[in-house]
Amino acid sequence: MAENSLFAILLRSPWWVSMLLAGSITAVVALLAPSEFKYLGAFGALPLYGVGCVAAWRQWHAPSAAALAAQGTALRAMAWREFSATLEQAWQARGASVQRITGLEADFCVQTGGRSILVSARRWKAASHGADAIGHLVAAMRKRGLHEGQYLVAHGTVSDAARALARDEGVVLVEGDALARLLLPPR
Repeated sequence: MAENSLFAILLRSPWWVSMLLAGSITAVVALLAPSEFKYLGAFGALPLYGVGCVAAWRQWHAPSAAALAAQGTALRAMAWREFSATLEQAWQARGASVQRITGLEADFCVQTGGRSILVSARRWKAASHGADAIGHLVAAMRKRGLHEGQYLVAHGTVSDAARALARDEGVVLVEGDALARLLLPPR
């Protein structure tokens, strides 16, 4: 799904936005259409009702802001050994197979759903994250013949050059709430 498509935007929005839009379309068609076509309003808005239901389900099962903030605080206080063990447990709880890697380029190879993802996590608390760190991960991905990678950021800023390199090379930056969400137990 395209990132800026109507459905993608509605999935990121509160669930009631989709329901309000679907209800509005249904009401307008019911008011303006001839009587033999009034059912088309509800039928035409069905995809929006479906997106609203999916968004509601996701939001209901999402961790609270307080839980994310507490997890973020806890992860910034962790040492590398504790953080890496917590990461490994989080991935395994989601059914992934995790292999630790020694070297500077990457720290983990996570296999889930038939995909292998190389993960760089050791610099998670660095004050700034530049293109060189992403470049090391990209080099490791190429060396292993992989096309997907993740770079974890709990603290600090990511340079524009690093963001551009990550976007161009298939590296997902997992930062802030997304990293805290990863470490919380699945619901």
